[in-house]
Amino acid sequence: MPFSFTPWNFLSRSQLSSLPALIVSCSAANSPCRKLEKRKSRGIQRREAASFTPDDAGAQRSGSFARLGINYGTLGDDLPSAARSVALLRSLGAGAVKIYDANPAILRALAGTRLRVSIMVPNEIIPSLGTNASLADAWVAAYLSPFYPAVRVRYLLVGNEILSDTSLANSTWPFLVPAMVNIHRALIARSIRDVKVSTTFAMDALGTSFPPSSGAFRSDIAEPVIRPLLRFLHKTRSYYFVDAYPYLAWASSPSSIRLDYALFTANSSFNYFDPGSKLTYTNLLDQMLDAVAAAMGRLGFGDVRMAVAETGWPNAGDLDQIGANGHNAATYNRNLVQRMAARPATGTPARPGALMPVFIFSLYNENQKPGPGTERHWGLLYPLGKMAYEVDLSGRRPLASYAPLPPPENNEPYKGRIWCVFGGGRRAASNVTAVGAALAYACGQGNGTCDAIRPGGRCHKPNTLVSHATYAFNSYWQQFRRAGATCFFDGLALQTKTDPSKRHILTPIEFYVSIIVHNLFAESSH
Repeated sequence: MPFSFTPWNFLSRSQLSSLPALIVSCSAANSPCRKLEKRKSRGIQRREAASFTPDDAGAQRSGSFARLGINYGTLGDDLPSAARSVALLRSLGAGAVKIYDANPAILRALAGTRLRVSIMVPNEIIPSLGTNASLADAWVAAYLSPFYPAVRVRYLLVGNEILSDTSLANSTWPFLVPAMVNIHRALIARSIRDVKVSTTFAMDALGTSFPPSSGAFRSDIAEPVIRPLLRFLHKTRSYYFVDAYPYLAWASSPSSIRLDYALFTANSSFNYFDPGSKLTYTNLLDQMLDAVAAAMGRLGFGDVRMAVAETGWPNAGDLDQIGANGHNAATYNRNLVQRMAARPATGTPARPGALMPVFIFSLYNENQKPGPGTERHWGLLYPLGKMAYEVDLSGRRPLASYAPLPPPENNEPYKGRIWCVFGGGRRAASNVTAVGAALAYACGQGNGTCDAIRPGGRCHKPNTLVSHATYAFNSYWQQFRRAGATCFFDGLALQTKTDPSKRHILTPIEFYVSIIVHNLFAESSH
């Protein structure tokens, strides 16, 4: 048995970030439209019988779904241009791309390509679109119509993982399906019939997920949100888009879930037999997807098709983040490609032969994403375009043709001490004010967080902003890390195994920042 019960259905990538995601434009730089970027019952074993649009039928015949898509995020200050990024997408063998807005520069770069495209409506405007059909039509007119059909937009997602944020329960959740309905009507009014409207949910939309056959949606959303949503998806023959991350499930309980089971590499002796459905599982992703399928079937919509909006594995992370390395990332994504490229389609145990769109997260390591270190290391590519590891998303390259991977170094929990210290970086050198602001924030949290660095305190000297920032960052993080705090501070902090109290020599960037800060304070005192 690969694992015992663990509540992995309550995890989403966005929830691992203790801070809200950075805001990116959903169109032009001066647009007011912004978003937060950041998820066996009866009938569940039936083959999906919903009729397809012409584009869907072509996908079935040609196997175009064999080419996985990629999530193209832009939360980095060192990423290539849209045109260069599209070229890189194609070089990876991708067949589709999903963006977290409707960025016109990206859409222009995608014009004339054969890539299938998914665009997104930002979370913040869902209530407005749900209450005003004219605004929904205006959004389609402004952000889709100018690029269609030169850009092969096939999916229009209304919001991103909104059910993971309970603070939106009253302000946004009730308007999700009405917004989707209004967007769909706006598309039909413009004779756009090959764009499927949906939204994305994390696995935390489920209240029960183990065993898979017991999958059920959370009680707070099942009737008011999910049932009308599934009714809409069924009627429009659209997809339920789920963010499914075996990494998050395994990392939350590595002693209960086998790593090879999460990476598609477990042998048959570690398969899982679901006593409810009598189905056998060879990997964790199938379990997660079938738990969602069972939950949909429990509400009477077992024929609604499924798509994987996000999945992947981080290539690096913080010192205390187990299993985030290039070896595991390459293994997971390469095996995922082979599985999804198989023809006839493999499907899942509960939905054998089912085809589904799948988007890997993500194209780049994005250095401006807040939260734990893994959040900035999901990319297939480093920011300048170099591959983090070799992978061919077309599915044509045999697994045996890849060169051996370097051995993983952190597949066991790190048991040593960790400190959170000032990390310098380009932002610190260019904007010293940010260091002071981060220090002030840390010192303003908790009780006595920075007492030791106040005048007369035992750690007041050396009296430099860098030394005080290191103390404040670490003091804050040690107090609040178990509550979800991360060692990031907008890119100014990093984890270390070296006790900062033993350090006596400043790094060049620390010395540079200290001199600037000293001069800045000296000038302000005159």
